[in-house]
Amino acid sequence: MKVLRFGRAAAVISVAALALTACGSDNATDAPAGEAGPAESTAAVSGTLTGAGSSAQNAAMTAWQSGFQSAQSGATVQYSPDGSGAGRDAFLAEGVQFAGSDAALDDEEYEASKEICGPDGAINIPAYVSPIAVAFNLPGIESLNLDADTIASIFRGEIETWDDEAIASQNEGVELPSTAVTVVHRSDESGTTENFTEYLAQAAPEVWTDEASGEWPSAIVAENAQGTNGVVSTASSTEGAVTYTDASAVGDLGQVHVLVGEEYVELSSEAAALAVEAATPVEGRSEVDMSLELERDTEASGAYPVVLVSYHIYCSTYEDQETVDLVKAFASYAVSEQGQEDASGSAGNAPISETLREQAQTAIDSITVAS
Repeated sequence: MKVLRFGRAAAVISVAALALTACGSDNATDAPAGEAGPAESTAAVSGTLTGAGSSAQNAAMTAWQSGFQSAQSGATVQYSPDGSGAGRDAFLAEGVQFAGSDAALDDEEYEASKEICGPDGAINIPAYVSPIAVAFNLPGIESLNLDADTIASIFRGEIETWDDEAIASQNEGVELPSTAVTVVHRSDESGTTENFTEYLAQAAPEVWTDEASGEWPSAIVAENAQGTNGVVSTASSTEGAVTYTDASAVGDLGQVHVLVGEEYVELSSEAAALAVEAATPVEGRSEVDMSLELERDTEASGAYPVVLVSYHIYCSTYEDQETVDLVKAFASYAVSEQGQEDASGSAGNAPISETLREQAQTAIDSITVAS
């Protein structure tokens, strides 16, 4: 395997580099950009760049738009937070020039991307790393310990009240109410849903018998809401609710500590880093593609496996030099140290590591005009 395929498992994310801040933000899609720094770009670009996708990414995107446009007065970036699946669909339909997605293109989507992006297809570039919170609304209870089988049983609707023995046995001393469990899931196709169900399918395969998917299983009837803000808002207003969401959006909801090996692991940037370090590259892609497969059933001490790597998806080639220059300038800013600081300050995500930034820049530099 060539170096540019990134041999990525051990060096993908540096624990020291993942300084997750502001994880208590209760609004992942409407947070203000804050004081974005100047875009790190050596030449002026102009035009309008259009994107769509992940709603969990929208607060970071707001910061990227502000920072990039403040340095590139002739450029505009438009982004529609319609959900990861909708963003990938729009990208493959040539409705937008890039997509934001909490899951990389799957094999079928990657093959389809060759029709619009040329023989090397699209490039998946990590934009940030974020744990997914398993979040609940039980007044007076800030955290609960749960194993994967119990989490899966809750979301399948098989555990109906919060004082169920399966929960109580893992939370000795916690006064659990008899409140009914109300599961809240994403109504739209979502990369967060895909990452969460992938965790359930791998870590609790005997309970969660559905395949991982960006769409919630139709056979499991529960409350639903559109986008990151939608599920958090619904859960926050519903006593007894439980949902899954990007960690930056969890707000005042309680959070589950997940059993990994023999210990319950709290959501944190360091714990997410340990999980991502076990990731392996997706095979069959271009040499500069950076999509990763995460080991959800890891037993690595201190790892938090309910995590997503959120991507920007670009074509390997575009039709004209002006578009190429605009794409490369924005993409470079987003993964730069300044861009990552701006996003983290706005969205509370974990910045990608220096090693990953360097690899991302190599991928961005490879984007060219179609021949």
